[in-house]
Amino acid sequence: MKRLLLLIVSSLALSACAGHAPTHIALSPQVPEVKQQAQGLHPLAIETLDTRSANYIVRFKNGDKAARLVSPSEPPRIQLDQVFRAGFAQAGYQIDPAAATSLQIRLEQLLTDVEEGHFSFEANSQITIDVVAKNSSQELSKRYRAKGHLTGPFGADYASLELDMNKLLEQLVRDILNDPELNQFLQH
Repeated sequence: MKRLLLLIVSSLALSACAGHAPTHIALSPQVPEVKQQAQGLHPLAIETLDTRSANYIVRFKNGDKAARLVSPSEPPRIQLDQVFRAGFAQAGYQIDPAAATSLQIRLEQLLTDVEEGHFSFEANSQITIDVVAKNSSQELSKRYRAKGHLTGPFGADYASLELDMNKLLEQLVRDILNDPELNQFLQH
């Protein structure tokens, strides 16, 4: 009888732990290696916007049932703004909100869709950032995209999803900071 009671209590405790999934994912994009782009200090105004239609960054699909949505622990706009300001400063630009040359960075998409089976999972990530650069006479608009695919046994663990999303963000930030066409435009 004691064994049966112990087995029931243990099963309930384990199922309670398994049913509690985190509701937030911590993104922590870092400033990637940046090539020196500007000779001398070129003033640059930077504005970062989050134009996504929803705040969640991970969507666990569950067949016909409602999807489980996971939000970022901090606003991605603020994190990306800090990364871009530090990155462009490393590249040789002087960040100045009153500069004639401006850069608007728009986070259009930041989403990982996760499908879990009985013994495996598949996660597909997509990140899209639009960049609009303006100087006194011209405008340059570019779209940058990154896609990721992650599979594994059992269910998706949050650490793997965080790592994959942070890698994709850093790749995209590196592409933007080191883009020769964008940097040439910003210096004229």
